[in-house]
Amino acid sequence: MPLTDTHIRSLKPEARPRKYFDGGGLFLYVPTTGSKLWRMAYRFEGKSKLLSFGDYPTISLKDARAKREEAKGLLARGIDPSEQKKSAKEAQLTAERDSFENIALDWHRTRLAEFSAKHRGTVLYRLNTYIFPEIGKRHIARLEAKDILAIVKPIEEKGNSETSRRVLQIIS
Repeated sequence: MPLTDTHIRSLKPEARPRKYFDGGGLFLYVPTTGSKLWRMAYRFEGKSKLLSFGDYPTISLKDARAKREEAKGLLARGIDPSEQKKSAKEAQLTAERDSFENIALDWHRTRLAEFSAKHRGTVLYRLNTYIFPEIGKRHIARLEAKDILAIVKPIEEKGNSETSRRVLQIIS
């Protein structure tokens, strides 16, 4: 019998961990701590595997079922959902590591070491005020000239041509 939201809310932890099945490999795992965790059991290349979707109520019953269907679609195409999830997470970590903000802060730590504390502070202020809000989270390889102009032009239009020149210099 498929799970219902009312039934899930009423579940209490027991002396031993329990699994409540919804169908299609999806189940709710309730350990003795009382948390409610969505899992999916599946087989890939003859091996039993387990995929985690998150905790209830953060991931609703409807969302868990949608994630199950997504995983089944990947399996139908011959893709291991667990490996796909790991690859996506790794790609996200790489994108964050190669973000403009991370690279700029690394540059600030290494290249500006010989400058005065006041100058380092001014550069960091300009990074935090003008640059990071606009392009900080973007992957550095995906930045284009129009992205830079979108930062510099408004500063220049306010009559702060020296600041816009310095901001452009920092970005470079």
